[in-house]
Amino acid sequence: MDLSSFQSQTAQRLRAEGRAEGRAAGRAANILLLLDHRGVELSDEERERVMGCSDFDTLDLWFRRAVTASSAAGVFDGQEG
Repeated sequence: MDLSSFQSQTAQRLRAEGRAEGRAAGRAANILLLLDHRGVELSDEERERVMGCSDFDTLDLWFRRAVTASSAAGVFDGQEG
């Protein structure tokens, strides 16, 4: 029985998942770096929320908000205050 096709498909899937996780982690790290650079303080829980997020749409939204946000609410809720 030739399992090379199955192993190859499984390996490809796992590599793709790893790349996606890496991209999400990189985006999350960039958000934190940007906020730190801009002097926006986040709690440990908020930092964990960013680093724990794997949804690219959410990370992209938070990144765009982080460019101008002056608070964590500005990043997560789109509310400045």
